[in-house]
Amino acid sequence: MNHILFCPSCRTYMLKEQCASCSSKTVVPKPARYSPDDHYASYRRKAKEERLRAKGWL
Repeated sequence: MNHILFCPSCRTYMLKEQCASCSSKTVVPKPARYSPDDHYASYRRKAKEERLRAKGWL
């Protein structure tokens, strides 16, 4: 089964694992599935808060 993949450098969608125009690796454009039992959510929130503080947005 083929999935739609995204090339972040070219910003194009395709079905191949590697971009034909820039030869970079493609990624799945969908976010991770939500789980209420997420054990790493607090770490992600802390990292996001640190990034926002570094930019001066918090």
